[in-house]
Amino acid sequence: MQQYVVIARDGQDPKAFERRMTVRPKHFEGARKLKANNNFIIGGAILNEKGMMSGSVMVVQFESDEAMKEWFDNEPYLKGGVWENVEIKPFKVADV
Repeated sequence: MQQYVVIARDGQDPKAFERRMTVRPKHFEGARKLKANNNFIIGGAILNEKGMMSGSVMVVQFESDEAMKEWFDNEPYLKGGVWENVEIKPFKVADV
């Protein structure tokens, strides 16, 4: 499977944190499904200087770029306007 690192920054507007918290249950539901299907490797929130969530990092794996794109296009944080700046790169988890 191809692995990917997803680095996503939340919006900076006054409603950004509220959007994150509203969509968060659906995001976690999706992450649990990814984990059950062996697509989720690790993930978590990026914290700003005040310790508040301001983005996400996920390491995921899929059989194809198309499968990854299908997941990403339906990711609740993307569809819900939480993530505004997203970078996706091929990745390889170190075998240590």
